[in-house]
Amino acid sequence: MVYEPLFILNIFNSEDRRLQFSVGVEYALHSLFYLHGLPQGKVIGIRELSALHGISETYLSKVFTRLRKGGIVRSVPGVKGGYELARPASDISFWDIVEAVEGAAYIFQCAEIRQKNALFNNEYSLTPPKCPCLIKVVMSEAEDKMRNYLRGKSLHWLMDQVTKDFSGQKMQRISDWQNQSSS
Repeated sequence: MVYEPLFILNIFNSEDRRLQFSVGVEYALHSLFYLHGLPQGKVIGIRELSALHGISETYLSKVFTRLRKGGIVRSVPGVKGGYELARPASDISFWDIVEAVEGAAYIFQCAEIRQKNALFNNEYSLTPPKCPCLIKVVMSEAEDKMRNYLRGKSLHWLMDQVTKDFSGQKMQRISDWQNQSSS
């Protein structure tokens, strides 16, 4: 069966119980959007980004620490310091950002409870089964589809999609903000 990426994302987003990334992923994506296209040698500080979005400076700072450790941004220390993208926006995928903020572990964690199944007198615990748990396989495949979908979307793609219908005036406001906020 072929799974469509949006179908996979919808599985993880049911109304009864939603799988959620932390708000840090949203903060990262929105903030990185404004680091894209900065003039060479310019950086933007956490204070300016948090004020722009109306979000916690402390929390955004923690998010950017993770992004720095994940190789997404580079920090420039000092009074006029701040952050810039560590590599081209076309080389930074949504998944790179999610992984930097959330970590690399799979969402579904299989504890192999089938090994404790009372109906089979613990036969699995004596000799591990030759085949992996089918539930784990299906969940891992679904997560891989989601990861691959997010790997196919870059910061550059985001900028292109969001700004393709922007007026020149709106683009100028972004540029003016970047120039005013950058060091």
